[in-house]
Amino acid sequence: MKNSVSWLGEARRIALLLVFAGLLGWMMGKAVLFVALTLLALQLYWLLQLRRIQGWLRSPETDAPEGVGIWGDIFDQIYSIQRRNLEAHTRLQSTVDYLHDSLASMRDGAVMLDKNGAIEWSNEAAETLLGLRYPADKGQGILNLVRAPEFHQYFLDADFSEPLHLEVNSVPQRNLRIDTSCFGAGDRLMFVRDVTKIIRLEQMRRDFVGNVSHELRTPLTVISGYLGTMLAVQDTIDVRFRKPLQQMEQQAQRMESLLKDLLWLSRLENLEFSEKDQLVDVAGLLQELAVEIRQAYPTRDIELDLETDYKVRGEHRELYSAVSNLVQNALKYSSESSPVRISWRREGDDYLLAVIDQGVGIEASHLPRLTERFYRVDDSRSSATGGTGLGLAIVKHIAAGHNAELRIESVVGLGSKFILVFSPET
Repeated sequence: MKNSVSWLGEARRIALLLVFAGLLGWMMGKAVLFVALTLLALQLYWLLQLRRIQGWLRSPETDAPEGVGIWGDIFDQIYSIQRRNLEAHTRLQSTVDYLHDSLASMRDGAVMLDKNGAIEWSNEAAETLLGLRYPADKGQGILNLVRAPEFHQYFLDADFSEPLHLEVNSVPQRNLRIDTSCFGAGDRLMFVRDVTKIIRLEQMRRDFVGNVSHELRTPLTVISGYLGTMLAVQDTIDVRFRKPLQQMEQQAQRMESLLKDLLWLSRLENLEFSEKDQLVDVAGLLQELAVEIRQAYPTRDIELDLETDYKVRGEHRELYSAVSNLVQNALKYSSESSPVRISWRREGDDYLLAVIDQGVGIEASHLPRLTERFYRVDDSRSSATGGTGLGLAIVKHIAAGHNAELRIESVVGLGSKFILVFSPET
């Protein structure tokens, strides 16, 4: 409304000025000339005001020009817009400075990239970890400065749902974890963390478990051998010692199973991300496993449902171990009369290998931790079944090594479903 009034007021003033010029010219017999001269003067005045606006916009730090009428209103509005923009810019700059100060104080590397992968900003930690130098490298492409092939593939694929673990051949050698997130119009924020100590500690743990398990096998074999020899002639042994010897043999067998699983798990951890070059006939594997399970459990009902002949790229022995663990768990935790079903089918773009039982089921609170080593839902029940607590940890590692996902669904009193989800290669 204010702008409309200003324009109407300006139009009235121009009209009155032209009427006055026309009357004055009419009195002197030159009405047209006076009106033309007045219009020319108005045009020159407006051009002068436009020149003043142009000069002010080019040098906004100068004082705002003064004006009357609509021009004064235009100058005031431009000044208000400039002031609001300046305040917004100040706030934004303050936020950016605060963000830069926060990221600069981090021990992790932080790198801001534009949509083309050019460096906008990086902190000092990025110089230590990736060799980037700011501001010298500003505007340089990140792929020109970080030349690791794994990083190039990670960055060009633009799939940042999982972090990149990068081994840097420096002195000393470093292991880096790179997390990338997107923001704005395709810009990216990259965090780089040195995880060398974590990797070394994990490797030390694996070596320790593997070495201890291997070293314990020999003395345990000797103990089991002597126990077996004594129990073979138990009629000659004092009755008081027969039950303790039998219990010792049971525990020795349990320890042998535990060491066997620990060694197998250690091997899987070391080979988890190795290339799998076999095409495994999953349907044939399941048929082979079903025959073996039926021989070992002749009273149990094993149902086999094969709806696809899709072959998975992987390692036959590892997949056989994973499914065998799942089936034996299903048999242990379900009644003799209830069947265990093994299915291999396609669902959408994925292929699902499922082991389904009608057993006791598992409470939802336990599901997230089932694949942890030695985690037990019920210690007494697990001890009674002779489990080592490593079966599902083994299955999880085998799934990860085959780019598969282990899903667990269970309802207490109705049973459980363990599913290995394989996505086809792209």
